[in-house]
Amino acid sequence: MIPKSESGGIALTETGSAFIAALAGFPVAEVATQPAAIGKANEPIQSPIQPYDLPPCQPMPLINFYQRFMNGPEVKPLTPREKARLATRNVLDPFNAITILGNAAITIGFNSHTVYGPGMHGFAQLVGVSYTQDMTGEFVGTFLIPSIVRQDPHYHRMPHASIKRRILHAVVQVGWTQGDNGKGMPNYANILGFPIDAEISNLYVPGEETDLPSTARRVALGWALAPTDNFVTEFLPDLARRIHVRVVLVQQIINQVARTEPEGTP
Repeated sequence: MIPKSESGGIALTETGSAFIAALAGFPVAEVATQPAAIGKANEPIQSPIQPYDLPPCQPMPLINFYQRFMNGPEVKPLTPREKARLATRNVLDPFNAITILGNAAITIGFNSHTVYGPGMHGFAQLVGVSYTQDMTGEFVGTFLIPSIVRQDPHYHRMPHASIKRRILHAVVQVGWTQGDNGKGMPNYANILGFPIDAEISNLYVPGEETDLPSTARRVALGWALAPTDNFVTEFLPDLARRIHVRVVLVQQIINQVARTEPEGTP
């Protein structure tokens, strides 16, 4: 005899499973039932519930992170919310943290007389200032300006062009980029973003000269160094591909030697 609590649970499970399966779009078959048997106490014994005829669960697709890195960013129009998420991911990227921490360590280690001070105090202050500048740049250059002018904040590679054409493309991208509609447009994120970042930095960066000529020099220096990031984005996947191929080739050679080496060789 099945207790009432268990039979009630079976009924609820059956109804709930049918409802969820129907919402998921799975075909739900009728439950196969068998005639009730008579127990010793002349009470009906319910037959076991047969499983629903549900299709097998498909395995989750594996993400090839190396191939996604080689192909570059996904080319599609981004909403303002997606641009904000992109700016946040750029700030929280582990490689960004490594760059900021490494630069701060080198700066304080080689010159303890900076305006940030020596030791861990100076290191922590420089890291805080660098992160603040980075967050300001991402907010203005990746989210705010691209959202207002409908600019695509991605850098678009030209992996199949000649080396000279790709170098020129990386330099031109500083002032001319692509809009959300796929058409070319001025790169307002750089044209307007660098002066805005420089003016904001004048408010909190210690030891910064805040007069107009000094600010103009920092803006000009930022524009001059901007192609560096584009060069890294343009050519780093090619370097990674060459390293990957060489590693695979070396591994194949090692495997071949291991297969051909006689057993018992010391």
